[in-house]
Amino acid sequence: MNCNTQNAKIASITEKTLIVGIDVGSETHFARAFDWRNYEYTKKPLEFSNTEAGFMMFKAWVEDIAEKQGKTAVIPGMEPTGHYWFALGKFLQDSGMKPVHVNPHHVKKSKELDDNNPNKNDRKDPKTIAALVNEGRFSYPYIPTGIYAEIRSLSNLRFQTQEELTRIKNRIARWFAIYFPEYKDVYGDLMAVSGRMILKEAPLPEDIRILGVNGVNQIWRNAKLRGTGMKRAKILVSAAEHSVGSKEAPEAARIELKNLLNDMDVYVSRMEELLQTIEEKLKTIPYVDKLMEIKGIGLITVSGFIAEVGDIGRFDNPKQLQKLAGYAIVANDSGKHNGESRISYRGRKRLRYVL
Repeated sequence: MNCNTQNAKIASITEKTLIVGIDVGSETHFARAFDWRNYEYTKKPLEFSNTEAGFMMFKAWVEDIAEKQGKTAVIPGMEPTGHYWFALGKFLQDSGMKPVHVNPHHVKKSKELDDNNPNKNDRKDPKTIAALVNEGRFSYPYIPTGIYAEIRSLSNLRFQTQEELTRIKNRIARWFAIYFPEYKDVYGDLMAVSGRMILKEAPLPEDIRILGVNGVNQIWRNAKLRGTGMKRAKILVSAAEHSVGSKEAPEAARIELKNLLNDMDVYVSRMEELLQTIEEKLKTIPYVDKLMEIKGIGLITVSGFIAEVGDIGRFDNPKQLQKLAGYAIVANDSGKHNGESRISYRGRKRLRYVL
């Protein structure tokens, strides 16, 4: 039987099962314990901290209830609240428990069933979570280990680095729009070596005008730079002479551009190091070569795919991958009406981006 079906999940919960609903917080968690009929064993929630001492207190509390009530299995359920559940989830896994996730959207929709009240609090949420677990409305979280954990972390770092790099480039574009709008007509690429050399010595149009055509060309000649000369120098100086850029706060403008260009260099270098490390890690996965052979598929796509999916061998069919990515088809039909179908978007956003 497929253990991911709702019937299989319900069948896994017996009278010997202790269901623990956990409301995860950044520093403090709350838990309530129930049996398979939603009968609660505690009068008030257990409050425990996101520390080793807090986790050990929770474990002792669960074991005490399980022993007193004759339970042989424990299913801790929680909402995947950002990254706050990572430490607790790993602890539960290492302690022999199998943590499960309930959809936050389901918790929000079903929390009024008991009291017809939309209130959200630390006492109510664990009960709602436990009730969803009891109904089989949960999923088993995939916590990557080994090489797959490495690739996921490295891929996350790459995404963060790319976001910072894009942010810096946007700020540089803003700087040029204010102080030197004509620069983009001379250099379309911010990373152009000849342009960067001049900006280092003369960031503002007025600095380039003072430098003059000969001064600009001399900088390139001293660096023995090919592909540049008097023609390019004249175009750059002419653009500076006719610039409509702001002339206010020149000292601050020079400092700002210097800092932005330095930051861009740092993140470009960081990106190159990350890609090199990712490439080395990917070589240890057997089926990567086959993925790389697909036309149009490169290192970034493959690393992003493996980071989001993990071990592809854990899937039985392509539809499971589609659902993970949020590509499941949602129909809008009623009677004779056939509405427009769309994808659910309920899945891993970065996996959709990669695909």
